[in-house]
Amino acid sequence: MGNKEKVKEIFNKVKAENRSYVLEHEAKEALSLYGINVTKETVCKTSEEAVKAGEKIGFPVVLKVVSPDVVHKTDSGGVIVGVKSEQELEKGFNQIIENQKKFNPKAIIKGISVQEMAKGEEIIIGSVKDPQFGPMVMLGIGGIFVEIFKDVSYRLIPIEKIDAEEMLSELKGYPLLCGARGREKTNLESIKETLQNVSKFLLDFDEVKEMDLNPIFVNKERATVADARIFI
Repeated sequence: MGNKEKVKEIFNKVKAENRSYVLEHEAKEALSLYGINVTKETVCKTSEEAVKAGEKIGFPVVLKVVSPDVVHKTDSGGVIVGVKSEQELEKGFNQIIENQKKFNPKAIIKGISVQEMAKGEEIIIGSVKDPQFGPMVMLGIGGIFVEIFKDVSYRLIPIEKIDAEEMLSELKGYPLLCGARGREKTNLESIKETLQNVSKFLLDFDEVKEMDLNPIFVNKERATVADARIFI
């Protein structure tokens, strides 16, 4: 089975469950099939499973709720970052479950995702569907700067390497990614590859209405998607 067929299987499962929201772990699995780096993660049903996953991935880890009814996980108290030990993990697991019960008692909880904690400069890659021209890809500087600067660049797909290079150079925050002000230089090639692979993904899957990869952490080694939302 080719990678396109595997992604189709993921999307067909989402549609069969009458969902438009592709859960984060499903979205990351689909993206990884197109050569996009994503954080390692395991979806766990119990705190015991979560502890084993944390040991395997290596602390510190991030915990996130997995629910078709919770799109904005931070708002529901469904995210805990920087979990450093088994004890913290067990406590965090139970805390997220409690938070969801208070936030939306009817929410279906499929588990808690235990994820590796990526590091680096933060960027965002997203897409929206223009009614006239089709999918448009957005690249932006993320993190604490996102709301202040709204530093973004847009292109229609397909995105070739030259388009990815132009998108990067158009960002006001581009010098930050190049190692300005004593920051570590990031792997710019990995950002360009991610943009091109997102473009290929969108070309193959016309049903994607919206995509939000935020944050993507970029360091000297690679760009890694730490959170992904896809709507079909």
